[in-house]
Amino acid sequence: MLVYAAMALGRLPGLALDRCGAAVLGAIVLVASGLMPVQAAWNAADVPTLALLFGLMVVSAQLRLGGFYTAVSRSLVTAAASPVGLLARIMLAVAVLSAFLANDIVCLAMAPIVVEATRGRGLNPLPYLIGVAMAANIGSAGTLIGNPQNMLLGQVAHLSFSGYAAEVWPCVAVSLIMAWGLTVWAWRGRFAGPVISLRVDAPAWNPWQSAKGLAALAVCLSAFVWGGVPRENVALACAGALLLSRRMASRETLALVDWQLLLLFLGLFVVNKEVAAAGFLDDLHRGLLAWGIDLARPAWLYAVTAALSNVVSNVPAVMLLLPGHESPGQATLLAVSSTLAGNLLLPGSIANLIVAGQAEGPGVRLGFWEHARVGVPAALIGLAASGWWLLR
Repeated sequence: MLVYAAMALGRLPGLALDRCGAAVLGAIVLVASGLMPVQAAWNAADVPTLALLFGLMVVSAQLRLGGFYTAVSRSLVTAAASPVGLLARIMLAVAVLSAFLANDIVCLAMAPIVVEATRGRGLNPLPYLIGVAMAANIGSAGTLIGNPQNMLLGQVAHLSFSGYAAEVWPCVAVSLIMAWGLTVWAWRGRFAGPVISLRVDAPAWNPWQSAKGLAALAVCLSAFVWGGVPRENVALACAGALLLSRRMASRETLALVDWQLLLLFLGLFVVNKEVAAAGFLDDLHRGLLAWGIDLARPAWLYAVTAALSNVVSNVPAVMLLLPGHESPGQATLLAVSSTLAGNLLLPGSIANLIVAGQAEGPGVRLGFWEHARVGVPAALIGLAASGWWLLR
């Protein structure tokens, strides 16, 4: 259980070991000690999910290197719009992009440009950065490829790509509108800031490379919607085609793949297999039942997922709760709850931390309380409205 203690704390006290390192170390200990044979550890990994995640990361990396995110970001922020209107445009664009591309890379690419543009227009970048983080989380809940936990749930529960999107789009729409409105209210009268000229280093717009990435994404989405071919096969085929380039070095593309996230998944697959085999999951369910919390009831599953996602982060939370809750309805609850819960607190989502980290480069500090004053009410209202819709 030390692995999940590290998930909750973000690291193990006294050690420079983060969540990914703890998951990998936990898997290493199990294999090296002989508690789990190497073959059993490999069999514990959901290889199709890892393959799907890797393939879509390559597609998103292609678009970033092709300057697609740069072009979209700069076109949004240079258009004439009021401060409130600009916030709406940015949040809508981020939500749409995050629904179909890795939301972490969307944040990684767009956050610095948002700082550059808002500073140049004499605007306070903080409400816009908060808007980017919240919209990335909300938008990623809209499809089965918007974030890693949704990819896992879609694969394990065999969810319909179009069926899932049709069921959850009202949740996404309401949550996005509420997040925008609360951001406007929280920062009313404080949108203005000093005019500061800066230039962020970002990949230049390359029409051909961006077109290749968009074509690969279109192929993936078409195959996902119509079915017939395993999703991971399509994603890997598109990734392989993109790596066959005369101009763009595969080293650059692969450098943008989130290997830490892939290793986190791999480590948790191994650790969770041992957790289940040792009966810890049964103990967890019995302990919760003693407190009157029955995870077999959809409302409790939805609420516990949201709470646990802010304790150990959303990916570990979903992986811990998924065994025994693989039905389509339960998987949908896990997906929406774990994703929207990421807006509650700054450490609750990797996307939030990426935005905060990218803002530090241009000299903007997005702190815990600045995020919480908008994130807490936005997450709670979004979770309540979405829970009502899904559990009705």
